[in-house]
Amino acid sequence: MNAKKLSLIALLAVLVSAFFIFDLGSYLNLEYIKTQQDSLQGWVADNRVLAIGAFMLIYIAVTALSLPGAAVMTLVAGAVFGLLTGLILVSFASSIGATLAFLIARYLLREPLTNKFSGYIEPINRGIEKDGISYLFTLRLVPLFPFFVINAVMGLTRMKAGTFYWVSQLGMLPGTIVFVNAGTQLGAIEQPGDILSPGLILSFCLLGIFPWIAKLIVSAIQTRKIYRSFNKPASFDTNMVVIGAGAGGLVTSYIAAATKAKVTLIERHKMGGDCLNTGCVPSKALIRTTHFLADVRDARDLGIRNAEVEYDFAEVMERVQRVIKEIEPHDSIERYESLGVDCVTGSAHIRSPWEVEVNGKTITTRNIVIATGARPAIPEIPGIESVEPLTSDTIWELRQRPDRLLVLGAGAIGCELGQCFARLGTEVSIMFRGSQVLTREDQDAAAVVEQRLQQDGINILSNHTPVRFEATDKGYALIARHNDQEQRIGFDKVLVATGRTANVQGFGLEDLGITAAPGGTIDVDEYLRTRIPNILACGDVIGPYQFTHAASHQAWYASVNGLFGQFKKFKVDYSFIPFTTYTSPEVARIGLNEKQAIDQGVAYEAVRYDLSELDRAITDEAAYGFVKVLLKPGTDKIIGVTLVGEHAAEMLPEFALAMKNKLGLNKILGTLHAYPTLNEANRFVAGEWKKRHAPQQVLAWVKKYHDWRRNTG
Repeated sequence: MNAKKLSLIALLAVLVSAFFIFDLGSYLNLEYIKTQQDSLQGWVADNRVLAIGAFMLIYIAVTALSLPGAAVMTLVAGAVFGLLTGLILVSFASSIGATLAFLIARYLLREPLTNKFSGYIEPINRGIEKDGISYLFTLRLVPLFPFFVINAVMGLTRMKAGTFYWVSQLGMLPGTIVFVNAGTQLGAIEQPGDILSPGLILSFCLLGIFPWIAKLIVSAIQTRKIYRSFNKPASFDTNMVVIGAGAGGLVTSYIAAATKAKVTLIERHKMGGDCLNTGCVPSKALIRTTHFLADVRDARDLGIRNAEVEYDFAEVMERVQRVIKEIEPHDSIERYESLGVDCVTGSAHIRSPWEVEVNGKTITTRNIVIATGARPAIPEIPGIESVEPLTSDTIWELRQRPDRLLVLGAGAIGCELGQCFARLGTEVSIMFRGSQVLTREDQDAAAVVEQRLQQDGINILSNHTPVRFEATDKGYALIARHNDQEQRIGFDKVLVATGRTANVQGFGLEDLGITAAPGGTIDVDEYLRTRIPNILACGDVIGPYQFTHAASHQAWYASVNGLFGQFKKFKVDYSFIPFTTYTSPEVARIGLNEKQAIDQGVAYEAVRYDLSELDRAITDEAAYGFVKVLLKPGTDKIIGVTLVGEHAAEMLPEFALAMKNKLGLNKILGTLHAYPTLNEANRFVAGEWKKRHAPQQVLAWVKKYHDWRRNTG
């Protein structure tokens, strides 16, 4: 660091130290100013030019050095100089001081911090270059952060000092007017009755409602900027166009129609989306069949000496299609048209915030909801195209069972389908980069599932990194790296289950400036609106939870906020989203698990009940797994639940209901459960907590009472 910078740092340190050592802040106190009000106003009247100069210098110094007192000085300006003069003085002094603070931060900090944190600062610079004026203006008008923080942070960017000055002065002007005006009313207080004067009450009302007014102003400016390049129709064909007929789109359009809105639902492929056609429904149908095969295999555990079963793989897969066909009418065009939804089959293209083109026809609409879902992600591994990988979309086309199946990924899809094929007799290997299956679950939950997968004959290949695919005489092989050594895993078919990619391209978002967030999903606000407020989105295309029930949950917010947002908007609530994995055993949870609580620094008490002690689990030969509840320490308030066991997903709603309605374990303990049922475990885990927190001192006195009763006539 050069001598000039060191000298400046020393000077700043002296000035700031002097402010606190000599308690100069006590002179920038509203109570002190009031006690000196008469003499101060008299001095200003006699020395107006000197007073203006002194005020400007002090205000600039306080702002430039980021010292406390600027807000009080703004009120003082109104009280001493009046509205017009005070406004001019504060407007220029605050902007000059802020710019000096900006330049100090730039001179002293930008170079070292940019070198050290370039990965963080460079994206900010790109954002500032793209829309920095609007961003700074918004921060000045509606201060999300203290002004001294804004001054310093902006100094680290490439924003020009002149731009920073004029945007700051313009953005701070409305707030300055409100504060200086309030100061003029403070100056008028001569006796207690003046406190209730209409002018003073109005001024403080303005102080209170100014942030709200400022937000409306910013919103109006931003909205005007967004829509200025589009021509809004004079009338509309429909109230809402929904793109995508999966869970999110179906529920959105259903709610819109139920509220008597005119709604158009556009789907280019099949009604019902992934859940009906390639996801939840077919996978659960296959799980049901393979669960029966596992029961036959384990018949001796049920006291049956011998049980055999014959099946044809093609017939099993045809049954899956039959189940889809039986459920299909629930999501059909006929049903939704009977509900009042106008269903269109075709590829949608958004031409403007109010126009959607489909099949050569343009539909004008008040709102658009994007519910285009997601698709399986294919990792970039050399040679993967040559092995024609299966995904959760295409595996249902199989009619010949593969002898060897390699599954890439140990999430819910990989574990569920891998277990199904293992029970069908396929030699299955599940390979993944991490150290445990179901990486989002607690280690003890994942361990129970992994043990059962291994009992089904699955080869668990953890900590393996794919390198390349190769063709072999017997089929294919994946070369993977494990412990710094290459291993060869042979297979006939590979199932890729390494995640899903949101469908954000091909229907016009790019032309509207709606780009994907870092995770590949559409970026929406807490009301599910995109950067264009009348275009909303829900479901897998936005995340953060790619579940059918999460999409349905979001759909309510998308529909209601789109149709009625001008009157009342609702923030989407993710507090009680259930997570379920339908392996055997199932894993179901809600709220926080231990892994999340530790990562987030949330204090908790854990209580656990093992299903090996549950009568119904024992009778069903399913005495494995557990119920684990996380509680706020010292209370019975539930902050998270994890269940592992057969039918765990069916046991979860009792806890979901309790958490939603703020009911603790005491209420569950006091609820009668039928015997013998798996749900009794919910009451027993509450009993474990109660035992742990039994009032020992009271029980000791009760014991003495019983002893006394036994020894008296």
